[in-house]
Amino acid sequence: MYIKNNSGVIPEGLCGAWVKEPDGGSFTSPNYPEKYPPDRECTYIIEASPRQCIDLHFDEHYDIEPSWECKFDHIEVRDGPFSSSPIIGRYCGQQSPMYVRSTGRYLWIKFVADSELEATGFSARYNFTQDPEFNDVGTPLSLAMCEFEMSGPEGIIESAMVEKESKALQTEAVDCKWFIQAPPGSKIYLRFLEYEMQNSNECKRNFVAVYDGSSSVEHLKNKFCSTVANDVMLLTSLAVIRMWADEGSRKSRFRILFTTFRAPPCEEDNFFCHSNMCINHTLVCNGIQNCVYPWDENGCKEKRKTTILDSLDHTNVTIIGITCCVVFVLLTASIIIQVKQPRRKYLVRQDEFDPALLPEPLEPPHYELCALRSMASAEEFPGLRRSSSKCVHGHHCGSQASSGSRTDLSMGVLAETASNPSRSIVVMKHSHSLEDTEVCELDDELEEENMEEQHWRSVNGHEHSVNVQ
Repeated sequence: MYIKNNSGVIPEGLCGAWVKEPDGGSFTSPNYPEKYPPDRECTYIIEASPRQCIDLHFDEHYDIEPSWECKFDHIEVRDGPFSSSPIIGRYCGQQSPMYVRSTGRYLWIKFVADSELEATGFSARYNFTQDPEFNDVGTPLSLAMCEFEMSGPEGIIESAMVEKESKALQTEAVDCKWFIQAPPGSKIYLRFLEYEMQNSNECKRNFVAVYDGSSSVEHLKNKFCSTVANDVMLLTSLAVIRMWADEGSRKSRFRILFTTFRAPPCEEDNFFCHSNMCINHTLVCNGIQNCVYPWDENGCKEKRKTTILDSLDHTNVTIIGITCCVVFVLLTASIIIQVKQPRRKYLVRQDEFDPALLPEPLEPPHYELCALRSMASAEEFPGLRRSSSKCVHGHHCGSQASSGSRTDLSMGVLAETASNPSRSIVVMKHSHSLEDTEVCELDDELEEENMEEQHWRSVNGHEHSVNVQ
């Protein structure tokens, strides 16, 4: 069930009377209706139920020391639960502010009296009304109790615990509290690991609040409903984490790491975090940052991943070692035998010579030598000549006429050379050009040798005939 009148005053017992009712209440300045005492400062925090706002009324009997801009004695009203919440107004003198209304479920009111000129003070009453933004939705249904208790040197609290322990359905609004109790004399450090509000900057629909000492509104330390949540250092041994989310904000989530610590000097079983924190030694090198800065995780050796060697016992290691030694000895002996053994050379003898194994002779690419021994061989030469052969510049060997086409070897030259029984060689050149008339020349040296040989034969024959006569 919701607490209709969750409100408080600081310091308690020194700031006048406070009357709480189911749908509102009232409070006064110290000693009202008498003059308030000097040097007094009181803070009043009023909290309404979800989807409600606060109407604040000041009585007509209102008297506070007047001053320019109310710099001395005054009443300050802010729209929210903190001293940094948006200011509604600052009031003093004898003119009552009469009526003030909050935009949300909180009002923060502060009364200040200096050391001079006291006055009667004030009396105010408040009541809770429906928030106009939720007129179409109405007030939330009564919710079941949703509370968790935790302790220890460290721990994780998260919003997922609501579903895990079946505190509420996913379609229901939640108003849950986590109570963290540290050992006496210890304090608590809260670090947000995850934080996300489904409806950011809409504190009326979802928020996470941190209380230091109790769940009363006067002990409210921080309230987060935007996109960022900062770490919180509490001064007492009791922390309260509260989460509110309406039906349309159930995707809001958080995850907080809490660490209990003591102030220095540190005991023997504690670790000094260099930030006025002494944490339990079991939290050092545990893979989680428990200090404000990662002093507790610096210099830690990384845990080596378990390998197959870690699972072997002494017997298995012995067997593997012996096997490796035997294999090594065998390999060494095999290498030594191969090195010292003499090598034999074998020559393969072939009884018969196969001419087919010889490579084919290469023909000259641009010249052909024609050996002509007789007229018969000359007649067979055109058939033996390759079709691809060409004379130099597109002419035929021995030809005297210019021609642009290919023909067989001139038979005239062959006929002249056939009369000489001696060996003659004809050189034929290949060419692909069709320029002016050119004649393939016989080798000059061969021609001169043939002429000299014919001359000596004729001389020798003449001398022989003379001698016979």
